[in-house]
Amino acid sequence: IPDTSANKAAFVVGSSVKLADGQVRTVAAVYDVGAHLSVMLKGTALSASAVGYPKTISVASASTGTTTPPATVAPAPVPAPTPAPAPAPAPAPVVSDGSGINLVGVNFGSGVFDPGTVPGIYNKGYTYADESYYKRHAGLGFKLIRLGFLWERIQPKLGTELDAAELSRIKQSLDYAQKYGIKVVLDMHNYYRYYGKVINSPEVPRAQFAETWRKIAVAVSKHPALYGYGLMNEPYNTGNNLWPQTAQAAGQAIRKVDPSKWIMIAGDRYSSAFHWQKYNTSLINDPWMRDPKNNLVYEAHQYLDKDYSGTYRDRAETFAPMLGVERVKPWVEWLKANKLRGFLGEHGIPDFSPSSVVATDNLLAYLNQNCIPSTYWAAGPRWGENIMALDVTSGKHRPQLAPLQKHAAAKKTCSTIGPL
Repeated sequence: IPDTSANKAAFVVGSSVKLADGQVRTVAAVYDVGAHLSVMLKGTALSASAVGYPKTISVASASTGTTTPPATVAPAPVPAPTPAPAPAPAPAPVVSDGSGINLVGVNFGSGVFDPGTVPGIYNKGYTYADESYYKRHAGLGFKLIRLGFLWERIQPKLGTELDAAELSRIKQSLDYAQKYGIKVVLDMHNYYRYYGKVINSPEVPRAQFAETWRKIAVAVSKHPALYGYGLMNEPYNTGNNLWPQTAQAAGQAIRKVDPSKWIMIAGDRYSSAFHWQKYNTSLINDPWMRDPKNNLVYEAHQYLDKDYSGTYRDRAETFAPMLGVERVKPWVEWLKANKLRGFLGEHGIPDFSPSSVVATDNLLAYLNQNCIPSTYWAAGPRWGENIMALDVTSGKHRPQLAPLQKHAAAKKTCSTIGPL
C-alpha cells in the first residue's frame, strides 16, 4: 500500500485489517520499502480475485471500531499475457565446453512466510519445499537454490542450542537438493533483526549472532549440497553503520568450523545493487573482508520497478532493455575495482510485462559474462498466483522462465564466482 503518513499510523502490527471480501485479518508485520508499505497478514493465502487490485483494504481500530480511508492495494496477478515478440538480442554469453559453476538459480522462500508469528507452527504459517519442487526445478535447469529460513525458528531463544526440528527440516532440504544435483545457499532472512530487535542492540548482541552462525556451520558444513552461508537478508536501518563489523564477526565464526565454503555478505539499504556504492563501501574497510583466501561473496539484490521494491504496482510501467544491467552495474564495477566476488541473491519480474522479460534476458547475460551467479525471486510452494512466482497454483505459463532457462543452459567458462 502507499507509504503515506496516514497508512503508517494505521497499518501497524496487531491492528485488524478489513479486506474487500469482508473478512478481517490481523497485521503480523509491516516493512517500509521505498514508496510503499509491505503489510503481512496472518492467516491462509488470499484470493487475488476477491481482494486484489483495484479493490481496497482498511484498518478497523480494535478499541474504537473506527476505520481508515481505504488504501489501494498492490496490483493482483492477471492471466498470462499473449506471448510477446522475441526479446531483443542480448549480449552473447561466453561459451565453452559446458563445465563450470551454476550461474542461474531460484529462491525457495516459503520457510520465511508468516514472519509475524515466530517461531510459528510448521506447515501452518510456513513450510519448506518438498522433494517435488527440487525435482521440478532441477528439470528446468536450475541447480542453485537460495533457501530462506528465520533465525527465530532455528533458534527460538537467543544463546541456546539450535532447534532440532527446524534443523532437521533444513537438513532434509539439503538432502533433496543433493539427490537432484542442486547446490544450496542458506539464507537467514531476518533483515538484521531478531524478534524485531536489531543486532548490536542490548537485546541482541553481535556475539550471539556470530555464535548462532558457528552452530549452524557445525551442523551443516559437511553436507555436500551446501554451497554457502547467506549471513543476513537485506539489512536496513542498521544504526551506527555496524553491519560491516557484524558480518565480519559472523564470517570469522564460520571460518573456525568451515574453512572453505562461500560466505555471502549482503549489503545495507536492502542490499540494493544500484545504491551499493553509497551505502556499502565500508564493508571492506577491514583487510579480512578483502582477503580472497576467505572466500567471501558480496550479495546484492535488484528489482526493476521505479521504486526498486519488487512490488510492480504500476501495471503500465515499461522497462528499458538494458535497465537491469544499468541497475546492477554500480555494484559490479565496485566488485571489479576491489577484486571481489558477487552474488545477485534476488531479482524478479511480473508476469504481465514483456519488456521486463527482455531486461532480465540482458541482465542475466551481463551477470554470466562476469561469472556472477544469481537466484530468481521466487519459487517453491504457497505462492498462490503471485505475479513473480515460478510456481503458481493454477500452473499457468510463466513468461519469466524463458530468460532464466536460456542462461541456466548456457555453456560456461566460469570455474569460480567472479568478477574478480
